[in-house]
Amino acid sequence: MSEHLSPSTLAGRLGRAAALSLVGSAAVLAGQAFVARHRRYAQPELGLALRATVGRPGAPPLRLVLLGDSSALGVGVDRLDDTIGGQLANLLAEGPAGRQVHLSSVGVSGSRSTDLATQVARALLGERPDVAVILIGANDATTLRRPTDAAAYLGAAVHRLREARVEVVVGTCPDLGAVRSIAPPLRHLVGWSGRCVARAQTAAVLDAGGTVVDLAAETGPVFRADAGTLCHDGFHPSADGYRVWAHALLPAVAAAAAVAPRR
Repeated sequence: MSEHLSPSTLAGRLGRAAALSLVGSAAVLAGQAFVARHRRYAQPELGLALRATVGRPGAPPLRLVLLGDSSALGVGVDRLDDTIGGQLANLLAEGPAGRQVHLSSVGVSGSRSTDLATQVARALLGERPDVAVILIGANDATTLRRPTDAAAYLGAAVHRLREARVEVVVGTCPDLGAVRSIAPPLRHLVGWSGRCVARAQTAAVLDAGGTVVDLAAETGPVFRADAGTLCHDGFHPSADGYRVWAHALLPAVAAAAAVAPRR
């Protein structure tokens, strides 16, 4: 004989079941976060040159500086030509404009948007760069920082560079739902956080006078479909992954280079 439940009893049982489900989900997420934090990730290649000149002598010079997190350093690869900076420099040198690119990076692995102020100061030391490419947001998203706060720091950095007459291109937070080092459901949560960060970044960068490239929209499907776009740790891009990013950024960077005064 089936048990007859009053509406209040049924609501109570459903509430307890939902609470237990939430507790179980929180425990799963906490466990996955612990595993993700303690994985062995690729480290910056100490022997990798962060400064290089690419292109034929006598070609119009272009000073290109990268700011941001591990992406700006090329963590995950061990050759300059495979980093995103190296690939952009080669594409600009071989392109129709044929620039001689003086490449440098002031990025720091693990950086969040709050760290950009120091990087901007370093980027503006000495000869002023013509174009700055900023790659930031992944660490803001994985630590679940408030997107508006992260975007405000990014906007301030873009504003300072623009005041110094530097053209700025920002690659917004990539598609973190494509990483293999974080298991679902935590991967879905981090992916959602990344999308929130990217949306806030877009508004802040445009307001500060920079150019935005939506890396998640432009390259996310490729990263999701091809595990080879990530290096051995399943988080940082491989040479192929950086190549995909470089080609997504190239039109905006080339346009910025064309606007920058030739010296």
